[in-house]
Amino acid sequence: MASEKQQRQKQLRQAKREAERKAAQRKEIFRRIRTAIGLGLIVAVILLVIPALTGDDESLPASYQGFRDQPTACEGERPSPNTQVDFEAPSDLELSAGATATIVTSCGEIVIELDTTTSPLSVNSFAFLSQEGFYDGTVFHRIVDDFVIQGGDPEASGSGGPGYGIPDEFPDDGFVYEEGVVAMAKAPASNSTGSQFFIVHGSQGAILSPTFNVIGRVTSGMETVERIASIETVRGATREVSNPTETAYVETIRIDG
Repeated sequence: MASEKQQRQKQLRQAKREAERKAAQRKEIFRRIRTAIGLGLIVAVILLVIPALTGDDESLPASYQGFRDQPTACEGERPSPNTQVDFEAPSDLELSAGATATIVTSCGEIVIELDTTTSPLSVNSFAFLSQEGFYDGTVFHRIVDDFVIQGGDPEASGSGGPGYGIPDEFPDDGFVYEEGVVAMAKAPASNSTGSQFFIVHGSQGAILSPTFNVIGRVTSGMETVERIASIETVRGATREVSNPTETAYVETIRIDG
């Protein structure tokens, strides 16, 4: 029969083992917590760093992000994402006759002689938005064979705009939207011209009625227009074969004059 001393020693050994077991459990729990925190920090860093490296943001419109997920046309580099800003109205820039706009794209430059006489309000708005950087990082979201290339929509959906509308400044009856003409897109409603513009690159421009404000003509860079127009397209939600499979960006637009 175990003595009282032996019994106490046995109890002490059991208590020690239990204390060691609990200490080991606490150590394992703390290890797991540290691991979880470490993994959480890594995930958080990844979530923060990846958008910083790619220049993308979850707040970007889904339609625009879809274009950014595509390859960049003409082997160009993808610019920083467009930052959508709304304005109440454009400032008056008092452009002189002969003013020009140079659209710098991922496929090259397009120089436009602005028509400050026929559509002064539309031209002023286009120049204002250009100088404000509104177009920087936008895309040519609509490309129609033998017709037009269209851009200037910060949402890249066909429905985005600057937050204001421009009055109708239609050309004379009989005006032909021939190759090289640059005009503003609009909704069916009156005075609905915004920021979207199109450049005619084919004969089908002649089918348009004179209900689009003309802001100028291409004087240099039609080869760039043709490069953009040659991007492969697929059928979109409107059933029109106009959704480009590569993205041509407007990097910036310079206004001179």
